[in-house]
Amino acid sequence: MSRRIIETKLQASNSATEVDSYFEKIMKYIPSEIVGAWIAIQGIAESTNNQNPIFLWGIIIFLAILTFFYIKKRTDEENKKTALKQTIISVIAFAIWAFAIGGEPFESLSFYNSGLGSILLIIYTVTIPVIPLNHD
Repeated sequence: MSRRIIETKLQASNSATEVDSYFEKIMKYIPSEIVGAWIAIQGIAESTNNQNPIFLWGIIIFLAILTFFYIKKRTDEENKKTALKQTIISVIAFAIWAFAIGGEPFESLSFYNSGLGSILLIIYTVTIPVIPLNHD
């Protein structure tokens, strides 16, 4: 299954492909595989008492870059433009999910508040499916 969001019937690769619903768009935007990797890495770091913020920031940056290339690859379709807007929205979604999950390295930020992360996550998640992509 492609992760490419289909907003109109004209964007479908074949006649059997349906336009994505609001909830299907949410599922395609959120890079759950990468978020899951972050949760696992964070858990390992916590269990080994190795919560070096610089190391964890490096992991987050690596996972954000990985998200970009992973979503780009999963949305590529022959004879269609790159789904760049969708890819960028997914990278931001990863960053917001990581922020909302909390723990190190975010707790080392003076302004970090877990409630703020949760609110930001809710607002972003309910907003992203209504952003028009306009890709072919």
